[in-house]
Amino acid sequence: MLVPTARAEAGIEVKKSRFIAIAIPTSTMEEVKEAVLSVRREHPDANHVVHASVIGKAGTMYSSSDDREPKNTAGRPALEVVKGSGITNITVAIVRYFGGTLLGTGGLVKAYGDSTKEVLKVVPTEELIEKTSFTMTIPYNSYTLVKRLFETLSVTLIKEDFDISIRLEGQLPSDNLDELRKGAADIGQGRILLEINT
Repeated sequence: MLVPTARAEAGIEVKKSRFIAIAIPTSTMEEVKEAVLSVRREHPDANHVVHASVIGKAGTMYSSSDDREPKNTAGRPALEVVKGSGITNITVAIVRYFGGTLLGTGGLVKAYGDSTKEVLKVVPTEELIEKTSFTMTIPYNSYTLVKRLFETLSVTLIKEDFDISIRLEGQLPSDNLDELRKGAADIGQGRILLEINT
């Protein structure tokens, strides 16, 4: 499975109706709600904000809405496209600005499906890898060596606080956790405090 790493946007026009598809990384149903609300706030004049979401490690939790379009003409076709993409933890919100011409049910199904396909072509993704978050407190003289260790273990550094000692927050692929423990012990000689956030 893949997961999106950043928000992406793509649009199409069908008989003067504009369809703007926005892909947003989401990993819980609560985040799905928030994502759809934020798109509504960004597009207050839109006629419809339809959404389709696939959530979970196996991509088995779904959410979709037609947002006042005829039943099964908007959210469902978008959801089918997302389900078939192999991407999880994603919400695609499709904003529609009505152009004055009715598209009919077949036209709507095609437009919502096509706009979803367009955004999935441009959304950046990475392999879904189980990650572990950690906090590390290190002395200043270990900083350069620890940063080098992080590079070799694909650590994503989230936060650095420089005080009496340096406090680092990050995450890394769970498979690399033992290497991180070993590397921290080798570098710190007992002066590095590593806490795993569960």
